[in-house]
Amino acid sequence: MNQEETINALYNLILNPGTRDWERSALSTTKNALENGVNFDDQLSKLEAELRPLALRNNLTADVTDFYNSLIGNTDANGQFDFTKHSLDDLNYQDSAVFAGGCFWCMVEPFETRDGIISVLSGYTGGNMDHPTYDQVSGQYTGHVEAVEIIFDTRIIQYADLVELYWQLTDPTDAFGQFQDRGRQYRPIIFVKNEDQRQIAEKSRQRLVESGKYKRPIVTSIEPASVFWPAENYHQQFYKKNPKRYNRIERSRQQFLTFQRLQSKIWTKISRFKRKS
Repeated sequence: MNQEETINALYNLILNPGTRDWERSALSTTKNALENGVNFDDQLSKLEAELRPLALRNNLTADVTDFYNSLIGNTDANGQFDFTKHSLDDLNYQDSAVFAGGCFWCMVEPFETRDGIISVLSGYTGGNMDHPTYDQVSGQYTGHVEAVEIIFDTRIIQYADLVELYWQLTDPTDAFGQFQDRGRQYRPIIFVKNEDQRQIAEKSRQRLVESGKYKRPIVTSIEPASVFWPAENYHQQFYKKNPKRYNRIERSRQQFLTFQRLQSKIWTKISRFKRKS
């Protein structure tokens, strides 16, 4: 970015309600210095050094992280999600679905890589605050959960297919989070937009209950869809921007699911043996 673009980016971050106070202070100092004629490269080097320790620990807020990646030229991690393309353009052949199942970072790739999926957006829903930020949701101040909104082509894939995939990605017996993600913002919920979706989701959940696959009760709730607030750009398509970090998280998640499936098989065999006895 040139000096004018940088000052404009700093100004927007300073006004951004999601920016933390200490971040805002560092950004304001840099903006004021640049406007007063301090050497551009020297001032940005100072800012980069100040942000670097928390950037390396992934502790910057999402929009400041995007700015930091631009600062260091890390274009791979700073790809801009085109929010304008996430829309229902053909109501005859397109539909949308919303699922919450733990960290939204791990909910995008399994859906996005399926045939018939047009767009997957990470965001927040089910809460009581407009325009929530990641920090607010993570702090459990808003009642929102992390979720994904999926736009799909009904000629290629059906809502029922998405629900079945959802069960494969989540732990439906855990009401207090998902896998390593703990807290109410990670609770599993299927958000339905109409009666058709509700019936499909409820029948699918009932089949799961009757399958005897799980020893513990199925606690995934089915709730009416509400306003879906897009997450910050940093969180969109995280698996593409930060493949190493995503793979570590996803590997841990898959190990838990594999262990859980093994437990389910053992439990199913024990239950059948008891019924025969």
